[in-house]
Amino acid sequence: MPVSAVFNLNSPGGYLSWHFISISISNFVLIFSMLIIFGLSLLIPFPRNNSDLKYEDSEADSERGDINDSAAEGVSAEDQKLFTYKMRKAIRSNLPLDKLIPDRQPAYVESWIYVFGVATLVALSLVIASGVLLALGGVDWWHTTSLGHFVNSLHLWSVECFMAFMVIHLWGKFWMAAWRKKRALTWMTGVIAFMFSVIEAFTGYLSQQNFDSQWISTNGKDAFNAVGVGSFFNLMNFGQMLTLHIVVIPLVLVLIVGIHVIAVRYRGVVVPLGSEIKEKRIKANNPKFKLNVPYKRYDIIKEGMIAGAIVLVLVVVLAVAFSSPDMPPLTIKTWANIAPNDFVATAASELAGTSETANYGPPYNNGSKNVQSLLFSEQKLIGVREPINPAQSFVITPLKDLAPTNDMLAKAISAFVSATPRRQNIWATNYLNNISSLKFINLIPVLKSGNYGPVPVLMEFEFQIAKNGLLDGELIANREFYGNNFTKPLLFLEDGQYFSSIAQKQHLIGSQWGVMNESGSYPGQPWLWLYSLWYQLPGFRNSTNVDLIAVYITGLATALLLFVPFIPGIRDIPRYIPIHKLVWKRWYKEHDASESSLE
Repeated sequence: MPVSAVFNLNSPGGYLSWHFISISISNFVLIFSMLIIFGLSLLIPFPRNNSDLKYEDSEADSERGDINDSAAEGVSAEDQKLFTYKMRKAIRSNLPLDKLIPDRQPAYVESWIYVFGVATLVALSLVIASGVLLALGGVDWWHTTSLGHFVNSLHLWSVECFMAFMVIHLWGKFWMAAWRKKRALTWMTGVIAFMFSVIEAFTGYLSQQNFDSQWISTNGKDAFNAVGVGSFFNLMNFGQMLTLHIVVIPLVLVLIVGIHVIAVRYRGVVVPLGSEIKEKRIKANNPKFKLNVPYKRYDIIKEGMIAGAIVLVLVVVLAVAFSSPDMPPLTIKTWANIAPNDFVATAASELAGTSETANYGPPYNNGSKNVQSLLFSEQKLIGVREPINPAQSFVITPLKDLAPTNDMLAKAISAFVSATPRRQNIWATNYLNNISSLKFINLIPVLKSGNYGPVPVLMEFEFQIAKNGLLDGELIANREFYGNNFTKPLLFLEDGQYFSSIAQKQHLIGSQWGVMNESGSYPGQPWLWLYSLWYQLPGFRNSTNVDLIAVYITGLATALLLFVPFIPGIRDIPRYIPIHKLVWKRWYKEHDASESSLE
């Protein structure tokens, strides 16, 4: 059984609403805490030991450890032609050990803002470590044992800390205009790392195998289908999402983070905003002037160890205090037993071809209900990649496995399959039109008399195999092996009303900013606020192309963030809103007067 938390966050969450904005109290607390931490990082003085300061030429310092031509002495001309030798020489020249593992840094690195880069790396390490433990335990381990659930809680809160620290780090670097002086690659790799972290966290939510992951996958699929990648990146395929989450995306993320760290060490820490302009202005009157930067001792290993201990304690405390959500997934068995009328009505709509899935469109069929288009349709361009005929997939095919042992069912299936499509539609439509008269007598669904053909028999046995849990297994794709593609059962659940009614109670519906939320009172994915925003705005939320609109605008905003170093106006925002003066307040205070005297 799951570990009992000090505070129970599995109870229904509270929400704050203002006009079209709705945010869970847990997400509000998380975001507000991040803003408070960011503010404190700007305001709290960073400790300094003045005895450590040593003035060095900033350019000379950047060249410390470089090898010179004499390093090639004793190496033959032929060896110097080797690619291996050239690469080793380039690495030694551009990234010597005292750059990669520095013991000195400029004195203007005196703000808590800098600490969040290290904290992000530490939290990422905890995410990976707890994720490895979860993977070793297996996908059901954290659902069934107290230890497994505790490890899952560690994983959840290390992810929340990782994303929070990364966002605070990103905020700080933006207001510091950290892309200056040939550091565009450093900024861009940081933004790309953030993007992949969002994808990694998203696939993690999809891999939970609980109700929240079910709802996110069935709703998120529409956006991926709209841009034509739903059949290649199938959110309802648990096996695919889990593989991406624990293998593919982490490898890419770690690689990008590694490139980012190397770029930071290679280019060094950017000078305070305005210093480069001031240096040029002073040089106009004093050509010999060179910005003289004091350096101080910097124990990067010690800083990492302290940050690691603090973050580890924080994650453990959060895991013990709040645990992690584990609202059980909804099964067709549960659905049929709790809401039998809704189940039978949904099954009848599958036969009648009136369900959402039956009319969805690519990648499942040639319907048009959920086809989105702005100038052209990526869905239609990709076409039907994962064909699903709901009448056959959700009703007829599962019942065929039972038919050999039941003559009445075998005859009903034969009668329905051999009938013309028009006759099949008349029977199913008549049944569906009279569904309001549905009653259950001895657990058998019964309607008032009418022209239903074999449909009542099909519905009787469909309900029986659903109520007994057999239909869940029948609808799992590839059930002969692992059975980890839940596309069919989730689409069937989505066609009913019971599934969405639970989601609405948990505040997970799209119009409720649901993609940001988690079941109960847990914080969800507040970093998806921009994507979720477009579903709330009048004019967008009622559009049949809202998923495409949300994807395109969010993609454009992300591209703007990525290419900030090259966009005039946007890249100058930090100069006009002087938050950077809080980051480097001590530097400006101590150096403005001395440098102005040289002008």
